[in-house]
Amino acid sequence: MSREIKLDLSRIVFIGRTFEEYKSMFNLTQRELKGRSILDCPAGACSFTAHANKQGADVTATDIAYFHDYEDLHTKGLKDLEHAMTKMESAQTNYVWDYFQSVDELKQHRSRALTDCAEDMKNHPGRYIASALPSLPFKDKQFDMTLSAHFLFMYSDRLDFDFHRQAIQELLRVTKQEIRIFPLVSLTGERYRQLDELLTFLHQQGCSTEEITAGYEFQKGANSRLKITL
Repeated sequence: MSREIKLDLSRIVFIGRTFEEYKSMFNLTQRELKGRSILDCPAGACSFTAHANKQGADVTATDIAYFHDYEDLHTKGLKDLEHAMTKMESAQTNYVWDYFQSVDELKQHRSRALTDCAEDMKNHPGRYIASALPSLPFKDKQFDMTLSAHFLFMYSDRLDFDFHRQAIQELLRVTKQEIRIFPLVSLTGERYRQLDELLTFLHQQGCSTEEITAGYEFQKGANSRLKITL
């Protein structure tokens, strides 16, 4: 990938979810993880890669943020976390407080994810590949499964349908068996308006699709995922 893709670090928000959140969001079981090659795209500061590899999976994380050094990202992530939690205090009504019982508990989970991610980046840099959709530096059908959390559809106010189609086409290219995308709503909690059009496109590609309720809801309305079977 060209270094021109690299964003100014100030424009990156480096906050991520924990391994446990991923398991709930994507309904992942230990049997599905063990021995499978998995791509997390985009992975951000999530700790899924760190922990899933310890449990027998072969996970690669990719994100535009990884053009930056892990130390810089960790420092940036700590600042972003403080800022986000300050804003969260006044926006609590936009969230469901079942998985997390309080802002303090949320902060603890986000901090743990960031620390685990940064430590794994330090110890296993080859797992963290810098890239940006809709163009990935991976071989055709390189991964058994691809997971994509909190990116596609969430930013539909700034990423148009052509981007989503091209991005998913690229995920199809690098995946052998299955893609899981979570959630299916925008940042305002509205279901992605062109999801049906996208499903038609996927069916034309020979894929089967299923919308599945997830065992996880934090942002109100963000409680389902899309399963694409190739």
